[in-house]
Amino acid sequence: MAKIFLPPLDDDLLKECTMTAFRARGSGGQHVNVTDSAVRLTHNPTGIVITCQVHRSQHLNKKECLVKLREEVERRNYRKPKRVPTRIPHAVVQKNKAKKVKDSEKKKLRSLPPQENE
Repeated sequence: MAKIFLPPLDDDLLKECTMTAFRARGSGGQHVNVTDSAVRLTHNPTGIVITCQVHRSQHLNKKECLVKLREEVERRNYRKPKRVPTRIPHAVVQKNKAKKVKDSEKKKLRSLPPQENE
């Protein structure tokens, strides 16, 4: 997937987006029920949709949407770095060999001794 680049200025970013205002839901009382303060921002080049209805002001919700849009683009642009395998130290290899020898000796002691026929 290609990296997404956004303009650094909010005004330029708003020109790339379609903004829709709608009535918010939930708590907030009568003010929320009668004003279109919630904002839905659609970034046209990428199709990312961000909504915000936290504040009572449409202007503040629009600013919050721009912040969320930048965070979402940053999240989508992130690529996990490739893992570089490391070499096992010599001391660890020796320790593992010693442990295997010790465990095999224990297992040998568990077996029945050979029976001699008379």
